Amino acid sequence: MDINIIVAIVLIAAAFALGMFLAQMMSKRNAKSAANEIIEKARLEAEVLKNNEVIKGKEEGMGIQRDAEKQANARLSKVQAVEAKLKQREMQLNQQQGEVQRKRNEVDNLKASVDHQSQVLDDRKKEVDRLEKTVRDTLEHVSGLSAEEAKEKLVESLRDEAKTAAASYINDIMDDAKLTANKEAKRIIVETIQRVATETAIENAVTVFHIDNDEIKGRIIGREGRNIRALEAATGIEIIVDDTPEAIVLSGFDPVRREIARLALHQLVADGRIHPARIEEVVAKVRRQVEDEIIETGKRTAIDLGIHGLHPELIRLIGKMKYRSSYGQNLLQHSRETANLCAIMASELGLNPKKARRAGLLHDIGKVPDDEPELPHAQLGMKLAEKYKEKADICNAIGAHHDEEEATSLYAPIVQVCDAISGARPGARREVVEAYIKRLNDLEKLALSYPGVVKTYAIQAGRELRVIVGADKISDAETEKLSTEIAQKIQDELTYPGQVRITVIRETRAVSYAK
Repeated sequence: MDINIIVAIVLIAAAFALGMFLAQMMSKRNAKSAANEIIEKARLEAEVLKNNEVIKGKEEGMGIQRDAEKQANARLSKVQAVEAKLKQREMQLNQQQGEVQRKRNEVDNLKASVDHQSQVLDDRKKEVDRLEKTVRDTLEHVSGLSAEEAKEKLVESLRDEAKTAAASYINDIMDDAKLTANKEAKRIIVETIQRVATETAIENAVTVFHIDNDEIKGRIIGREGRNIRALEAATGIEIIVDDTPEAIVLSGFDPVRREIARLALHQLVADGRIHPARIEEVVAKVRRQVEDEIIETGKRTAIDLGIHGLHPELIRLIGKMKYRSSYGQNLLQHSRETANLCAIMASELGLNPKKARRAGLLHDIGKVPDDEPELPHAQLGMKLAEKYKEKADICNAIGAHHDEEEATSLYAPIVQVCDAISGARPGARREVVEAYIKRLNDLEKLALSYPGVVKTYAIQAGRELRVIVGADKISDAETEKLSTEIAQKIQDELTYPGQVRITVIRETRAVSYAK
């Protein structure tokens, strides 16, 4: 190879290397300059941030100082105000202490004066006693009677007159009270009754199950009576199959059991399969259906009356009232009617109608417990309500609606009155004829036991008692006393629904005959 070419190549390589070296040197110088600029810029920004933070810290410190000064000033003001009040109170106490001391001095002076007057009165009393003894001795000597004998004769002569005057005075007071207090009470009660209209349901101890033909009776009885025995054992109801055409009588005092037996018989007759195993299966199924119906009835009743928050067990007891009757009146219907009456009466009296309606609905739940404790139904209902977290005034209204507990709230007399209105209105309850006749006879006999009574008549289904007295035996003033005494004795000795009016009649008759 030519030496010149080699030299040229070497020169070119050296020039390239020198150029690369110079380029690297320039790049490092530029990078260093840029780094210095970045560092300087960062230093400046850090200085600015530092200054800002210092200024911010000073401002916050000044704000804290101002707040502390405000709080200190406020506390100082409060302390000064309290000091001023204390000084004012101290001045008042000093004034009151001076007033008390002045009154104490007045009381001491008055006490000394009273003691002096008491001494004077004692002296005068002794003088009066001496004069009274002298007068008594003189009167006893003139009349020939001792003071005790004269007192007894005077008391004896005035006793009958005082009784007659007292009876007349009592009747005048009662008439005045009726003209004032009873006017508003009658308006409230009448409006309450008029605004509630319910049907009356009559329940008996038997249920009649109708069948299409008498052939079914044999299938219900079964071979050697095994079907009817199984049905009675499963339901607890006596089933009477007699000669009554197309009818079977279900007898029992528990309406729930009678309803279960009726529905079970209906399903068995409709199905056609009647044997002991099937009977037990159907009765168990129907019992569950009736239990569901009881709960649904309780829920529907509570919703209809707008009563919320009842315990599920109370709802079940409410539904159970559908199958219970009292004196022939359906218990659930009676409770609904009482609840509506209570709400209306509470509204008229300015009380809470929702509470009154709740107490009226629950007042007879003690009649449908799952067990039968030895307690009156009002007290048992109160214990059930307390058990299921009802309020104290509701529980008291339930327990006091037959006066077996002391009434502590205004809802108790409302429930008591509305229960009587619902149960005592005409047609609400069905009485046994013998008991009804006995009650009327007791009324008439009670009035006949008084001297001077000639005849008695119990009229208007025992709501009024007419008493005929002899005009020559009792005076007009004594008739008022007699009516009061008869009314009081009826209240104490007899049991009756509603109220009984006693009318005493005294008249003089002159009878002549034309011949």
